[in-house]
Amino acid sequence: MEYILLIIGFVLLIKGADFFVDGASSVAAKLKVPSLIIGLTVVSIGTSLPEAAVSISASLGGVNGISLGNVIGSNIFNLLMVVGISSIILPILTDRAILTRDMPFNIGITVVLFFMLLDSHLSRVEAVILLLLLAVYLFILIRSALKNREEGEETKVLTWFKSILFIVLGAAAIIGGGQLVVDSAKTIAASLGMSDTLIGLTVVALGTSLPELVTSIVAARKGDSGIAMGNVIGSCIFNILFILGVAGVISPMTADSAFLIDTGILIGICLVMLLFAFTKRKTDRLEGAACVLIYVAYTAYIIMRTYGIWIF
Repeated sequence: MEYILLIIGFVLLIKGADFFVDGASSVAAKLKVPSLIIGLTVVSIGTSLPEAAVSISASLGGVNGISLGNVIGSNIFNLLMVVGISSIILPILTDRAILTRDMPFNIGITVVLFFMLLDSHLSRVEAVILLLLLAVYLFILIRSALKNREEGEETKVLTWFKSILFIVLGAAAIIGGGQLVVDSAKTIAASLGMSDTLIGLTVVALGTSLPELVTSIVAARKGDSGIAMGNVIGSCIFNILFILGVAGVISPMTADSAFLIDTGILIGICLVMLLFAFTKRKTDRLEGAACVLIYVAYTAYIIMRTYGIWIF
């Protein structure tokens, strides 16, 4: 039965992402707002809701391994697999704003998180700081959108009613499908005897990142690089600042020392992605394939680390 629910979840994610991208792109065109901004805000927040639901619920239940692992694992999956697979399908052009504003900001907040976890603890004060950084970032985005309204991209324009309907139905399907996939995957993984930390970094992170994966792939296939890349970077920023911020305010987190290593790895991945984006102002198929291989290597590493299996 769990496998059937898993398939239903995938179907909801795919169709939901299709509707959501069409609706969000249409709104961007109507408001003459660059689709990059829509990708960094509406789309990234919408596709990150499964992570928010899982991490906040885990925080309330005191399961810090899943809560923190979900965020770190999701960001690693977003940067490597979402960008990687999307780039293999169609090379993703990199907007100048992403290179100069969003990617450096994402690296900066990941470094901040690393230092916050040095004492293996995320306090309420530190969580509030994350939320304040989110407010600063949203202010910068809104100001940018108001200054560049004339730069709205050409795309299929729907009526206001259809645009809002597509966004609402798409978001509902994405959230429902993502949650269905996560719940089913967690049950299957738990039956295999996996730890909370490993489940958070792999199964839950992958499951809650499926909306980002499907949405970015759909956007890339439709040639909307602004939403494709903006969705990934925006989701990474939202995951750290909003999800950990809210979860940390609700319940201060005690972080396993291994999470510090994973956060360090995440910083390295962020730097590699920035380097890839700078080359020819796009992430091409070869770089996309490299991202997928890095993720496979990382997954193998955390599995061997968890079970103490080392092959030399």
